[in-house]
Amino acid sequence: MIEQQLKRQHASDEIDLRELFAVIWQGKWIIIAFTIVCAVASVFYSLRLPNIYKSEALLAPAGDSSSLKVPGQLGGLAALAGVNLGGGSDKTSLALEVIRSREFIGRFVENHNLLVPIMAATGWERDSNSLIINTDLYDPVNMQWIRKVSAPLQSKPSLLESYDRFMKFFSISQDKSSGMIRLSVEHYSPFLAQEWVSLLVKDINEEMRTRELVEAQKSINYLNQQIAQTNIADIQTMLFSLIEEQTKTIMLANVRDEYVFKTVDRAIVAEKKSKPSRALICIMAVMLGGFLSMLLVLVRHYFK
Repeated sequence: MIEQQLKRQHASDEIDLRELFAVIWQGKWIIIAFTIVCAVASVFYSLRLPNIYKSEALLAPAGDSSSLKVPGQLGGLAALAGVNLGGGSDKTSLALEVIRSREFIGRFVENHNLLVPIMAATGWERDSNSLIINTDLYDPVNMQWIRKVSAPLQSKPSLLESYDRFMKFFSISQDKSSGMIRLSVEHYSPFLAQEWVSLLVKDINEEMRTRELVEAQKSINYLNQQIAQTNIADIQTMLFSLIEEQTKTIMLANVRDEYVFKTVDRAIVAEKKSKPSRALICIMAVMLGGFLSMLLVLVRHYFK
């Protein structure tokens, strides 16, 4: 009894599969035509996409050569004074967060006048080495933003908009095992991508150096006040050691150009595009077109 039921079920499955393949075969011209249309459309679409070039720099954390060990009761005093007692990894982590911050990127865009190439560029002309500007957004003749947006947005993009857009081009990551850092920028122009990578490395080093100088000077001022308020020789000696440490920090900040990130491999102008992958786009479109056309043929048959 069970064997007969299994035989019937097996026969039913065979009939269903035969019917399925028969339906697909009957609709083969629809499938072929739809797939060809998708293939042709994907070719035209991929050819219209602008090339994007990637420039990348390999960086290494600049080691913190000043590392003073403060014993016992003056550890809290050193922390209160803002004295850096050796935290190279913390300095690197802080720099990575600063370079991703809205404030730093916004200031970077503003200081280097990058709003137009970030927000209005749609491509790059190799022969003239010039950007293709979307004239619906920006008038290059009168140098005015003319895009039409609704409130609260304005014709000229805000720094927050430029930040969101720039972060689509920008990437930075750290290898946890080696500690090496890769900073990359993608853009329509390979020359701008390389220039922006170099400027980012320079600006983040300058930003962290400025912060360290300000903090070190504040720490020295505080420690001098503490020295004036105490007559205990041992504490004064320790405070002078802390001042020496901060003086060393100021000296290193002033003499070292690459303060927080050392360049291991500088960014170069890319010769080949990084994307789009036009072949992959066409292959995916053909596969998707074939699948959708078969689904359409089957649905059309079973609805009948």
